[in-house]
Amino acid sequence: MTTMIPETWMARALVLARRGLYSTDPNPRVGCVLIKNDRLIGEGWHQYAGEPHAEINALRHADEDARGATAFVTLEPCSHQGRTGPCCQALIEAGVARVVIAMQDPNPLVAGRGIALLEAAGIEVEVGLLETQARALNPGFIARMERKRPFVRLKMAMSLDARTAMASGESQWITGPAARTEVQRLRARSSAVMTGVESIIFDNSRLTVRPEQLNLDQDETIGRHQPLRVVIDSHLRLPLAAACLREPGRTLIATCSNDQARREAREQAGAQVVVLACEAQGRVDLQALLEYLADQESCNEVLLETGATLAGAMLDADLIDEMHLFVAPILLGGEARPLFALPGLERMAQQRALQIDDIRAIGHDWRIIARPKHRG
Repeated sequence: MTTMIPETWMARALVLARRGLYSTDPNPRVGCVLIKNDRLIGEGWHQYAGEPHAEINALRHADEDARGATAFVTLEPCSHQGRTGPCCQALIEAGVARVVIAMQDPNPLVAGRGIALLEAAGIEVEVGLLETQARALNPGFIARMERKRPFVRLKMAMSLDARTAMASGESQWITGPAARTEVQRLRARSSAVMTGVESIIFDNSRLTVRPEQLNLDQDETIGRHQPLRVVIDSHLRLPLAAACLREPGRTLIATCSNDQARREAREQAGAQVVVLACEAQGRVDLQALLEYLADQESCNEVLLETGATLAGAMLDADLIDEMHLFVAPILLGGEARPLFALPGLERMAQQRALQIDDIRAIGHDWRIIARPKHRG
């Protein structure tokens, strides 16, 4: 029998981890396989927060004793007691001989402690196999732990001449059904969907995940948890009849207004209102909002769906990590609304550079995935 290389087993663990893409929030997506005598004896992944972790599921589903086996796990086994017990202790008690870990856990509650406990128990530990792929699976969890803010992914739909709506604000629909399915999947993997109040006023967006539009096998389970809806509303103008206030899940209004009457009216309509610091222009401090979402709401990934003004402000503040730009083969003309409002750009030297990671057709549209090059 041909011995499979370690990368093959870790790749399998990563495939398993990805099964939790839409369901583990706020926990990371993690997969684990158990190998004994060059044979897969058990595998598992973390499915839902509060339920067993990947290592526990792999041990429970092993078809023989794991003593002497090698565990391949995409994230350092936890060493602390949370809603579930410490996974490193379970591996120790199971008698595994070796643990191969794709990446160290950035959570300060773990951060090497799991590795140390395994090594103290006489278990051989290797760290770093397919680490790049493992980090790509959990950008939000890593951002929340390392940068104390969520990973922000911007989604925008535009015409071929880079317009997002007519001058009146009309924008439905620029892109086709396939692109809208992709947007639903972006929402489903996110902890929160964030927009500005102007977008709600013009489009009355629900900002919800609609499982029937996902075209995924686990549609029925994804829809059971809606991402937090975050509306940036500096002066509390959100209409009391807004559709997002009547949908399942929570709507959070971020404001810097102290108007008690307006606040109470929106709370009675179903929103939660949080008052944050103001920037000099009298708008919500965007950095403070992201820190709040990470600290108080445990948000890993935030999907920003908004118009040119807020998108431009987030880009100008270096708060966008990734862009998903859907381009439709249509023209809306010079009077239509632009993609970004970026004031103060007067010379080519002031341009904002992007790194394009992917371009592909999505139905009749095109999707560009790009990362802003942050200014040093």
